Amino acid sequence: MKNPITCAREAWHRFMHNDALRRRLYITIFQSDTPIGKAFDVALLWCIVLSILVVVVESTNGIPPLAKQVFTVLEYVFTFFFTLEYLLRLYCSPQPRKYALSFFGIIDLLSTLPLYIGWIIGPVRYLMVVRTFRLIRVFRVFKLFSFLEEGDLLLRSLMLSSRKIMVFFLFMVIMVISMGTLMYMVEGNIKGTPFTDIPTSIYWAVVTMTTVGYGDIAPVTPVGRFLSAIIMLMGYTILAVPTGIVSAQFVHDHGKTVTPQHKCKECGSPLPQKAHFCPHCGVEVKG
Repeated sequence: MKNPITCAREAWHRFMHNDALRRRLYITIFQSDTPIGKAFDVALLWCIVLSILVVVVESTNGIPPLAKQVFTVLEYVFTFFFTLEYLLRLYCSPQPRKYALSFFGIIDLLSTLPLYIGWIIGPVRYLMVVRTFRLIRVFRVFKLFSFLEEGDLLLRSLMLSSRKIMVFFLFMVIMVISMGTLMYMVEGNIKGTPFTDIPTSIYWAVVTMTTVGYGDIAPVTPVGRFLSAIIMLMGYTILAVPTGIVSAQFVHDHGKTVTPQHKCKECGSPLPQKAHFCPHCGVEVKG
C-alpha cells in the first residue's frame, strides 16, 4: 500500500502536468471569443460589479447589524472566488510569470489581497474597490477592440510626449514658486493676512493657476488682486499646453497606424485583432 504522502504527491504531479485540463481552462478563462469563455467573462464581470457594490454599501452608516454580517460574508465569498480564479489563471497560463507581471495580472492579484491584509489593518480591506479596474475586460468581452486600440495609441502618445510634458511641468514649478514668492512679498506684511509664509503662498499659486480656487486664501490689496487675475488668466492658457502636446503626438501616431483586415479562413468573417478563435464559427485561428 502506497504512503498517503506519496499518493498526494503523485496526484499533485498529474494535476500540474494535465495538459488537456490546462487547455480547457485556458480557453474558458482567457478566450472570450468562445461561447464558454464569453459566458465566464460575463459572469466574472457581474461578480466584480456586485463585489464593489457590497464594499461600498457595507461602508455606509445606519446598516442593520444582520445586513452588515451578510455583506461581510459576501465579501469573503467574492474574495475566495477571485483568489481561486487568479490561481487558475496562473495554472493554465502558458507563461505564468508573464501573466503575473502584466497589467491585468497585477490588478487581479491586488483585487484579492486587501481582505487578507485587512485582517491585520482593518481599513485596508476597502481597497478592494481596485476591482473596478478589472471592468476594463468589458472591452474584450463585448468585442470593443477598437476602443482598446485607441487607448493603446493614446498611452503610447503620452509616453512619447513625456519629455515635453516634463519640461512644461518644470516651467510650471518655477512659475508657481516665483508667483507665490511675489505674492508673499505683496501680501505678507498685511495684518491678519493668510499669506503667512512662502509655502502657503506657493500653495495659493498652485490652486489659483490650476483654476481650482478653493477660496481659503485670497489677496486683499489691489496689487495682490491684480497678480491674482494675471495668474488666473495664465492658468487657462497654460493648462491647454499639455493637451496640445499629446493631441499633436496622437494625430501623428494615428496617421502612421495601419490595421490590416484579417478574415477567418473557415467562414470568411472579419476577425478582431489578436483573436485566437473566430467569434462567428468558433474555429481556432492559427498564425
